[in-house]
Amino acid sequence: MKVWQLRQYEDYDPDVELGTRNMKMALRRLRKFARTSADLELDLDDTIRSTANNGGFLQIKEVPERRNSVKVLLLLDVGGSMDEHIECCAQLFSAARSEFKYLEYYYFHNFIYESLWTSNSRRQEERVNTHDLLRKYAADYKIIIVSDASMAREEITQKGGSVEHFNGEPGEVWLDRLQQHFRKVVWLNPVNPLQWQDSYSITMIQRLMAAQMYHLSVTGIEQGMKTLIR
Repeated sequence: MKVWQLRQYEDYDPDVELGTRNMKMALRRLRKFARTSADLELDLDDTIRSTANNGGFLQIKEVPERRNSVKVLLLLDVGGSMDEHIECCAQLFSAARSEFKYLEYYYFHNFIYESLWTSNSRRQEERVNTHDLLRKYAADYKIIIVSDASMAREEITQKGGSVEHFNGEPGEVWLDRLQQHFRKVVWLNPVNPLQWQDSYSITMIQRLMAAQMYHLSVTGIEQGMKTLIR
């Protein structure tokens, strides 16, 4: 029996500040600047050059402000065993909202299947088909999956393995579709890495991710961002 209707989850708070500073610094490794902003900033070199060429009369020159043009899609596991990691996930969410101009996010429970959602309070009414998500976002989006990867193996490998609904295809099929569509995908895991080898589901997902799983810590985030920017 599935328990889909019984579970209630909370959205991660984007306004959490405590502990986010170091995460912001780690996320800044994922940068690709472009002058695409409508806001302008002073071009000092061109201003000096133009003023000199204008007989010393000031000629202010401006250019579009440089912004981080990296596009990020954040997929967040909620509920169940993730409840004990709410604080660090909220800190990551807050830091990502602060650092990335082009950030989209969706929630899932345990594993990614045929649909996700953007509001936990309305996940029944406002679900997004995962096929539609793959059509909506271009392959150059950087994908960050945040999950403890702790679940029964059936949730990964079997049709109907989800604990909350009947999934028509195994979770590993959907993870493969994400990896086939998007060029860069990493997994951030809040569980202590010393415990990973003791978990069948974590080691299985590590294999599915081609070892692109990193600890949800400052060091792990830095490693993940380096992978995404290569």
